[in-house]
Amino acid sequence: MNDLSQRMDRLPITPMHRIAIAALAFAYFFELADLNTFAYAAPGIIGSWHIPVHAVALITSTSFGGMFIGGTFGGVLAHRIGRKRAFILSILIYTIFSLLNAVSWNVTSLALFRFLTGIGLSGMTVVANVYISEFFPARMRGKYMSMIFTLGLIGIPATAWIARFLVPTAPWGWRLVFIWGSLGLLAIPFALRLMESPRWLLARGRETEALQAVEKLEKLAGITPGAIAAPAPMVAKTVEAGGYRQMFNAEHRLRTIGLSLVWIFQTLGFYGFVAWVPTLLVQHGFTITKSLEYSSLIAICNPLGAWVGTQLIERFERKWIITVDAVLIAIAGVAYGLAPSAIFIVIFGMLVIITIQLMNATLYIYTPESYPTNLRSSGAGLCYGLGRLTNVVGPFIISALYLNAGYLSVFVYISACWLVVAGVVATIGPKTTGRSLEVVAAS
Repeated sequence: MNDLSQRMDRLPITPMHRIAIAALAFAYFFELADLNTFAYAAPGIIGSWHIPVHAVALITSTSFGGMFIGGTFGGVLAHRIGRKRAFILSILIYTIFSLLNAVSWNVTSLALFRFLTGIGLSGMTVVANVYISEFFPARMRGKYMSMIFTLGLIGIPATAWIARFLVPTAPWGWRLVFIWGSLGLLAIPFALRLMESPRWLLARGRETEALQAVEKLEKLAGITPGAIAAPAPMVAKTVEAGGYRQMFNAEHRLRTIGLSLVWIFQTLGFYGFVAWVPTLLVQHGFTITKSLEYSSLIAICNPLGAWVGTQLIERFERKWIITVDAVLIAIAGVAYGLAPSAIFIVIFGMLVIITIQLMNATLYIYTPESYPTNLRSSGAGLCYGLGRLTNVVGPFIISALYLNAGYLSVFVYISACWLVVAGVVATIGPKTTGRSLEVVAAS
């Protein structure tokens, strides 16, 4: 395993890596677009169906129930059938059910379709994050995660502006936003060209295929196969997917608990802001058109946050990037809640989004690289899934805070979530930047 790891980590970026960048970025574009469709469609749905805020909370929470299943079991499936096949399957699930969102006829049907869409969305995210951590060289996997995520995040402002113009046009305008999200199906031709992860192949005892895959990468790079690593025999050993008991044994317990807490509070803080801003602005007195206009301006900054990650993520230890960034999000979140006018709402909203997406770009690579190969997809999926499961109650927390304690209380709560993230990572988070996955797993 060490020989294969060394050979992959010393590779330059090859045409196969570029194919992976294109496939993953395309899938992320529509995955992130779809993830945000309900937030931008919600004001139109409220106006069309005349539903209360707590009905929005119900629909949002059911989608997170689906995300828990998709993240948790998608990670296990990725170890069983391979990263590539699990990735393709998850794209099919989220795009097909996103299309069905557009024909919803009441709160119950929309909640059901969002639940099923969520399964595919989280499954795709977990598998893609694991694939990037395993396939790209150690010295640049964080940079390329940020780069791919930056390209994918363009889907959020694209969706925001599409919603800005489509939702107000007719009572059914919100349905077109879900059709837009389903276009992720076009990522399938790119995904079919992906190479399976050599690390996964070796872990499953498929030594010959793993060796052939690495040799192909070396030839594409113009390197004599095997010349860039010291000779060492690869150990072909089938490694079954680690069960939840193994994730909580003495070796991995602290890491699993820590990462689970990080994803729980990251999800509460992230979606507490992103999924509710358009609706809360309407409830705060702005028109649907103004709400979507401000949300669209704020959304433009989504790719910028991940782009900042491409500049920082390999220069500084990721553990400390996450810690400092979480504190900055907390400060910007409270400032947003205190903003005295529309211009300040937009400015502080932009700051929150930039820092949040820097956080996501870092956490997306940090989580899978913290586990060994046999636990990587299952462990990352469990932590990610637990965050989504917790947010089943997150929308109801936001709704209750807003109704009982007012607008500002929502943003104080969101900021508190981010301070928990900062504290946990600073205390028990592993160091991963520039290190081989095998070295990180053994630390």
